[in-house]
Amino acid sequence: MEGKLTYKDAGVDTKEGEHAVKLMKEHAKRTFNKNVLSGLGGFGSLYMPDLSGISAPVLVAGTDGVGTKLMIAFMMDKHDTIGQDCVAMCVNDVLCQGAKPLFFLDYIATGKVKAEKAAEIVRGVADGCVLAECALVGGETAEMPGLYGPDEYDLAGFCVGLVDRDRIIDGRDIKEGDILVGIKSSGLHSNGFSLARKVLFDMAGMKTGDKPEELEGLTLGEALLKPTRIYTKQVRTILGRVRPKALVHVTGGGFYENIPRVMPSGLGARIRKEAWARPKIFSLIQGLGGLDEKEMFSTFNMGIGLIAVVGRESATPVIELLAAEGEAAVVIGEVALGAGVTAW
Repeated sequence: MEGKLTYKDAGVDTKEGEHAVKLMKEHAKRTFNKNVLSGLGGFGSLYMPDLSGISAPVLVAGTDGVGTKLMIAFMMDKHDTIGQDCVAMCVNDVLCQGAKPLFFLDYIATGKVKAEKAAEIVRGVADGCVLAECALVGGETAEMPGLYGPDEYDLAGFCVGLVDRDRIIDGRDIKEGDILVGIKSSGLHSNGFSLARKVLFDMAGMKTGDKPEELEGLTLGEALLKPTRIYTKQVRTILGRVRPKALVHVTGGGFYENIPRVMPSGLGARIRKEAWARPKIFSLIQGLGGLDEKEMFSTFNMGIGLIAVVGRESATPVIELLAAEGEAAVVIGEVALGAGVTAW
């Protein structure tokens, strides 16, 4: 019978999906190491971790997405960096437990698979995995017409790391007077974009191609799409000489939600807001939106992407270690009695 309905008629093009996978494989291969025992395309991914020197191995897992930062990528039709954001959001969380990232998997859901675009996204994922020093061992691309528009997609990921049980970083040894050392972000990273878009596009009527004076030559879109930093190298540098009492990934909820997550009962943090220079994108958002400081520090990272909580005697060595690697870290506050965060 002629004219039989096909899957492609329903909006799912399996041939384009196969082409996309072929392009993705080339990007994933450059993240492989000797521990990866399988290529892409199987039903599961095989990874044999190196357990030498580890007496009690503990797996640390993290999963996350990119959020509405994706909408900036849609607006600019630029998809080659958003994958790094996805890796960073997962890997940085795993690093906070003291774990070494081992491998990563991604998930792309879209209304219509376009092989070249999918490959751009995965190129960014692979770039992030190279920076994170972990392997991209697999993933999934799902074509869901009707749920997503033809040019829309969502991106999420999953990371697994490894740490010796005796080396887990969990904040239990934090005490009053300990120091918070901040490591800089590249900008918004992947949080607060719903508020940023509301202010910049809906209220101020700006376009991604605008070049406001505050951004010093960057377009608004370029500033917003700066990839989230991945802190594998910095954490490895610190752990090589100093054991931090806690590491804080400053993500959604900013300072007021993320710092208390590592604090023992009865302890909080005092933050000196003028201790570091904020990327200009934050002052642009704050000024155009009329946002107060509490809202800014509750929503955004404000220029600090990772915080190491260390003993007072370790603060200067940590800063010097990072400076030797080209990283300008700074003391941003200290641990104090009382719950929560106080910023002045």
